[in-house]
Amino acid sequence: MEGERPGLGVVLREWGRLGVIGFGGPPAHVALLRDLCVERRAWIDAEEFEDANAACNLLPGPASTQLAIYCAHRVAGLPGAFAGGLAFILPGLVLLIALSALTLGSAPPAWALGLAAGAGAAVLAVILRVGSDLARASLAPHAGFQLWRAAAYLVIGAVTVVLAGPGVVLALLACGTAELLIRRGAPTGMPSVAIPQAIAILAATTTGAAALPALAWTALKVGALSYGGGFVIVPIMQGDAVDAYHWMTNTEFLNAVALGQITPGPVVQTIAAVGWAAAGLGGALFAAAIAFAPSFLVIALGGARFHALRANSSARAFLDGAGPAAIGAILGTLVPLAGGVTEAWQWAVAAVAAVLLLALRRSVMVVLLGAGAVGVIAGLGGLPLP
Repeated sequence: MEGERPGLGVVLREWGRLGVIGFGGPPAHVALLRDLCVERRAWIDAEEFEDANAACNLLPGPASTQLAIYCAHRVAGLPGAFAGGLAFILPGLVLLIALSALTLGSAPPAWALGLAAGAGAAVLAVILRVGSDLARASLAPHAGFQLWRAAAYLVIGAVTVVLAGPGVVLALLACGTAELLIRRGAPTGMPSVAIPQAIAILAATTTGAAALPALAWTALKVGALSYGGGFVIVPIMQGDAVDAYHWMTNTEFLNAVALGQITPGPVVQTIAAVGWAAAGLGGALFAAAIAFAPSFLVIALGGARFHALRANSSARAFLDGAGPAAIGAILGTLVPLAGGVTEAWQWAVAAVAAVLLLALRRSVMVVLLGAGAVGVIAGLGGLPLP
């Protein structure tokens, strides 16, 4: 039996609390939302919650943020969706912007640079663990030719990031469209048609974006065109922030990713650090608004149809192609990001983090905070900083 409907004050308080304690990325966010909405308050039944979670994972953009907005919408209507979504996003976003101001300013303190450099080095191990875990989970359900296709999509995503970083969105669209065509019974030679079709989709979208500032286009890709979980935004952002528009160096970008990991809330808020590097505080707020806006629109316009989306075979087929490519893109990001680790002590931190995360399976958050602490000591102790 569903519990009593909460008012906006309750939504602001409870979703704000989740935004403050929401360390650990999407798995932690889903667990916290389930505990609040299903277990403790009984606002949503378990089956509906699982359907909503599955539907969010079929959509582009930040799945755990969309789930938080959906749950708030479900328990308090459209006003609740906006109140709950903002309360969930803002705590981590404010902290991330403050840290960006410290580390990307004209004269950042040594301890702040060390914090970012230490945690940034550990991010390499985090990406390796997340990518390998996701790859195993993504490939496990498949067999035969379908397994080979999924592996090929994964390789395409990785190679695209290494050789043509800004083209990763095109790779995701191409792989998703190819799998969709194959599932619909296209002849064996037809998957090649998926690439021009995906190019047409991307070109149509890019035409509309040509008149927009580059930052708006980057943020839109992060919020509306990223498949496969939070970390897939890393190659998307890097392709623009470092390679295309040179708002950040490789080291600065790696540090920004680290800051996004050690702050609570959704990984997508890392776009605010890119916005800060591009245009200061206004750029940070502008980029965050653009990146999160699609999540609010998706729930406001289509939240009631989530059950149908989960059962939609075309959506599932597209994700079966785009998903492995996104995971490959995450793993491929290791190559350019490694260029941001320039000091010997950072490589030592990265090696220890790899042992802790891959061999001993320690908590990602604990390892990142420990690496950040080592970086603070290095910065205050006069060790070279990148």
